[in-house]
Amino acid sequence: MTADGVNLITHPLVQHKLSLMREKDRSIKGFRELLNEIGMLLCYEVTRDLPLELVDIETPLAPMKGPKIAGKKLTFAPILRAGVGFLDGMLALVPSARVAHIGLYRDPETLQAIEYYFKAPQDLSDRLVVLMDPMLATGNSACAAATLLKSRGARDIRFVCLLAAPEGISRFQHQHADIPIWTAAIDERLNDHGYIVPGLGDAGDRMFGTK
Repeated sequence: MTADGVNLITHPLVQHKLSLMREKDRSIKGFRELLNEIGMLLCYEVTRDLPLELVDIETPLAPMKGPKIAGKKLTFAPILRAGVGFLDGMLALVPSARVAHIGLYRDPETLQAIEYYFKAPQDLSDRLVVLMDPMLATGNSACAAATLLKSRGARDIRFVCLLAAPEGISRFQHQHADIPIWTAAIDERLNDHGYIVPGLGDAGDRMFGTK
C-alpha cells in the first residue's frame, strides 16, 4: 500500500513478526532474531523496483540473455545503534552492498539528534542508498541522517523503518520530501518522552539488553 510517499508493508509475515516483537516478554535473543528476519523482508520490499539490464550468460545447456541488477551496488546506511539490527538480514539478500554507518544519539532533554560518527563510501551520488532505523518517532534522527547522506552527495535515498509515528512522518516529509518511506506500521502517536505508542519500547535497548 502506498500513499503520500509512505509505503506501508502489509505482508502477513512482516505483520506477524512485528506483533511478536511488540510483546513485552520477548527475549533479547528472540527480539534480535526477529529484527534480523524482518530486515530481510523489508529489504525485499524496498528493492522491488530496482532497474534490471539483460546480460549475456551461459547455462549448462545454452547461452542466453538474463536479467541482472543495473548500475552500481547499493549502499545500506543504518543509524547506530538500533539500525544495525536490520543490516545482517539485508546483507543476506544483497551481500555485495556497501555500508555507511551513521552514529546519532538523542539528547534526553531536547530530543534532538546529536552526531558522533559518520563513515560512508565516497561515491554515494551514483548509488541507491537505503537509510534504515527501526523507529521513526520524532523524526529528528532520520532527518539528521538524511541530511548527512545528502552532504556526501547521495541523491537517491529510501528510508526504511519498522514503526512510524504520524509526528515523525510529518517532520521527515517536511524536511526531506524527496525521500520515500517504507514502514511496517504507523502507530497512534508519541508520548511525552518521544516514544511511539503503542510501539515496542526502545528497539536498541531491547536488542542489546541495555534497558
